Amino acid sequence: MRILVVEDDPRTVDILIRALTAAGYLADHTGDGEDAWFRGDTEPYAAVILDLGLRGMDGLAVLKRWRAAGRDLPVLILTARGDWSERVEGIDAGADDYLPKPFRVEELLARLRAILRRAAGQTSPVLRAGGLALDTRQMGVTLDGIPIHLSPQEYRLLCVLLHHKGSVVSQGELADQIYADGIERDTNGVEVLVGRLRRKLGADLIQTRRGFGYLVDDPEQASTQNNDDA
Repeated sequence: MRILVVEDDPRTVDILIRALTAAGYLADHTGDGEDAWFRGDTEPYAAVILDLGLRGMDGLAVLKRWRAAGRDLPVLILTARGDWSERVEGIDAGADDYLPKPFRVEELLARLRAILRRAAGQTSPVLRAGGLALDTRQMGVTLDGIPIHLSPQEYRLLCVLLHHKGSVVSQGELADQIYADGIERDTNGVEVLVGRLRRKLGADLIQTRRGFGYLVDDPEQASTQNNDDA
């Protein structure tokens, strides 16, 4: 999943990029407010970590422009500004969460996981589909309780599908979320990764919707619908 880091302090950027990469995310970075607004308005990021004190355009102004344009991507504000009124202003402007500096990496990652879950309508850090379980805290995947080893790209693809469980995700959107910035987005590569996941997790887990994309179905929802139909 691709995260946009909007931060102009080099040391903080290095900490964030390292932490996000280690946690399985793809992280793009900009320290310029105008560039941040453009990227968030045109790229399908899963979430944004947004500093307020930026060159070019203030972080709050960036956030307000995104929300005014209907961009609903999750935003975690990260800033050294400690005034409670600024925190209130940030939340009222449309931020999903607020974390002051200095911060602990573990807390930042936990808050990021939480806003991603909320955006997907999920309540648990463990994403499930039948006997499959993906623990976003440990980056671990099990099938019927048995650990399954996945490559980083396989993990990211499965994570995106489970965050959108019950909905079709296009090949283009999957490519956007599993390939780093500057790397050509190859939808054929998505097909290869889906094939690998099916061999490891079962042929029926990821369903193909020809011309639309891929789907991990929600067994509980399907069971409820079948009972209602009966």
